[in-house]
Amino acid sequence: MRMRVMVVDDEPLSREELKHLLCVYEQIEIIGEADCGESALEKVVTLQPDVVFLDIEMAEMSGLSLAKMLQRLKQPPSIVFATAYPNYAVEAFRYEAVDYLLKPFDEVQVGETVLRLVRKFEKERPASSEDTVRKLAIEEEDGIVYVSPHDILYCCREIKDTLIVTKQKTYYTKIPLKELEQKLKGNLFFRPHKSYLVNVEKVEQLTPWFNGAYQLTLAGTLEKIPVSRNYVKALRQRLEL
Repeated sequence: MRMRVMVVDDEPLSREELKHLLCVYEQIEIIGEADCGESALEKVVTLQPDVVFLDIEMAEMSGLSLAKMLQRLKQPPSIVFATAYPNYAVEAFRYEAVDYLLKPFDEVQVGETVLRLVRKFEKERPASSEDTVRKLAIEEEDGIVYVSPHDILYCCREIKDTLIVTKQKTYYTKIPLKELEQKLKGNLFFRPHKSYLVNVEKVEQLTPWFNGAYQLTLAGTLEKIPVSRNYVKALRQRLEL
């Protein structure tokens, strides 16, 4: 399995150093970073990382305050504190921290932290392993077709039907788009418009349209997907490092 990781630190050099040490591990996928608690909280809610590497001494909102807020989320991420101050260790573990890394970062200790995280996730979430194959069932006249979520380009609502578009074929179903969104819930799909659900892996380009709205270009289709202006910021946070 791969763990989706965010790095939160108000020191750019510390963020870069930690990302450099983490990116060598194939189990780690760095999906974002933040330089303050407020920005971090917003990105955690949007990106839903599995793990947050979190500095403690930051301006405005401390890492401990942010950790307390993250614990209140429905699906809180695991926390690894990464700080220059050893005297917060006892308090940090009250927030169920997986580990406590001290600056300057030691390569061996970072490796031990990654191993500790891997063991934790393997123990807690075996059912969500990437080895588990789950497909979307679509009823057709001659039987049930099973489609891999990775093959879906986008879904959209048209009058009475929901269209599920793949590179090879377009399927028609009576499943409401909202219900389909729940079935496909996870990191792969995003709702950029009330009538569309897109596979973010297929996004190639985001271009301005009008009145603050945008359009998406997806690999494998000429269809332009509308992005409501209220969702542009959240979509960019999902797509960008």
